[in-house]
Order: sequence, then structure tokens, then C-alpha cells
Amino acid sequence: MIKRLQIFFGPRRFRAFVALLATTGFASLALYALGQGSQTATALQTLLMLSFLLGASALILGRLPAEERLRWLAIIVPSVLGIVIGSLLLPHLTGLFVGAGLGWIVAGIFIFRDLRGPQNYRAAVKAMRKGDYSSAILSMTTEIREKPRRPEHYRFRAELHRLAGDLKSARADYQRMAELDGQSAVAYNGLAEVDLQAGKLENARIAALKALELAPKEWVAAYNLGMIEERLGLDESAAGHLSDALELEIPDSRHRLLVHLYLWRIHCRRADNESAREAWTALKREKAGLEEWQVIMSADEAHALRDVLSGDIEEARRLIMDKVEDASR
Repeated sequence: MIKRLQIFFGPRRFRAFVALLATTGFASLALYALGQGSQTATALQTLLMLSFLLGASALILGRLPAEERLRWLAIIVPSVLGIVIGSLLLPHLTGLFVGAGLGWIVAGIFIFRDLRGPQNYRAAVKAMRKGDYSSAILSMTTEIREKPRRPEHYRFRAELHRLAGDLKSARADYQRMAELDGQSAVAYNGLAEVDLQAGKLENARIAALKALELAPKEWVAAYNLGMIEERLGLDESAAGHLSDALELEIPDSRHRLLVHLYLWRIHCRRADNESAREAWTALKREKAGLEEWQVIMSADEAHALRDVLSGDIEEARRLIMDKVEDASR
């Protein structure tokens, strides 16, 4: 459970979450011990509870896609409003409103979970979390039989195949997704990633070029293409696409870390020591990204990532530890 939270939040957000929980929890216990049930202590405890809920909500929502944010807002907002309004109007019943608010959060998780998708999706997610990929794939195959023209079904099953190590089946699902929606950059990015994992770099580049054509403003497409081209030794093109990915504002440190690593390699091959030094300096600023990768790579589900990126991450770690004079070796 703790490891899953670390992976979800990332190192910095996880530390912030733990600090928030510890601070508000300790302060609340101190008020309980010193306040002897006074109204002032109760009001302050309510404020601490609200601070924790709001802080935790901000940390969680910041890591979720837009559709998931709406779901959690529907769960959290009524709870917080109920606690605030109830405590202001009837302060002597603050404890009751806090309990009701927390109860709504628990109930809301179950209520809104039922609205998230078909039964086969829920069964697949449940099996995936247990590491039972065969059952998860079977559930999605059933869903695909019922609704065979929904591209998102094939995407989810493709990801399950990748987790199970079946690259051939994953590629077939991404290909079918691309056939159903020829404008899907996600499908072509998936094809590029599967071919990269399989060591078919030329095929991966063709798919990544198509993905970038369809989504020229998405950093993932530029990043994938630059990473593949760097491995192929197409330095000029790779440097351009990796720089484009940075300009499109990569949101997480772990991917910025790898972009700077690939740019460092390119500049070293070109004997451009000044640019290599700049890339190395930028890489050093992404230590949080290295921590994120170390947590992610420790998960059982990360074997596909380890196949492709473990060497890169180790090289980035070494560069972060290197002295300045060694940075352009």
C-alpha cells in the first residue's frame, strides 16, 4: 500500500502528504489533550481536519487526469462544504458533521465507482491490481466482443498485454485501435512504444512520426520520437524533437531527466562540450525524477519499463554523481 502511494504521488508529493498527515494529526491530538473538550479546541480541530482534507485533495487532484478530477471533486466538495457550513451554524455538533463528511467520502468512493465504466472494465481493473493479467485480459476480451468498435477497449487490453509480456498481442490491439480511429495519436504512440520494447527501432520510428504528425503539440509524441531517434543515432533529428518536447513543457521530472540525458549523449557524440555541459547541468536539477524512477522501477508491474529504460536510468544516476570535469566524457 505504501509503495503504491509513493508511485502515485511521486517522492516530493508523497513526502508532502506524510508531512501534512503528521502535522495535522499531531496538532489535533495535542488540542484534544490540552483543550479538555472546549469549543475553541473543537473548532481548531475542525480547521485542522479541513486543512488536511484540502491539502490532501490538492495533492491527489494534481496527479489525476481531468475526468478523474471531476469524480473526486464530486466526492470531496460536498464533504468539505458540509463540515464547514455545519460547524459554523451548529458548532456544538461539529463532531457529528465531521463524521458525516468523512462518511460521505467513503460512500462517494463506492457510489461514483459504479459510474466509471462497464462491469467488465471494473473486473479487469480489479484483476490487474492483483497481478492476474490473464483474467483482466479475458474481461476486456468479453467487453470487446460486446462493443467491438470502441478504440479505448483495445487500448486498455493492449496495456494489459504489455504488462503480461505479450508484445505481439499488444501490437495487434494498438493496430486495431489505429484502424478504428486513424486520427488517434495514442494508438500510434502505443505502436511506437511496443516496437521500441521489442527492439524494432525502425518500425517504432515510423509509428512515432505518425503520432507526432497527429499530435504536434503533445510532448509525449515528441519525446517518444526523440528517444527512438537517439537510439538510432539520428542525432540532429533527435535533438530537435527532444528540444521540442521540453518546449511543450513536460510536466514530470522523471521524463525531463531522460530528455536531458539523451541530449547529453547527442552533444557528446558531436564533441559539443559546452552543450553537453548545459545538458548535464539541467539533468542534475532533476534529482527528484531519479527518485521517481527508482520507486517506479521497484514495482512488479514495471518489468516492461525496466527492459527499455533501466540502462538509461542507471546512466543518469551516474551522471548526477559525476564531477563537473567528467560530464562531457
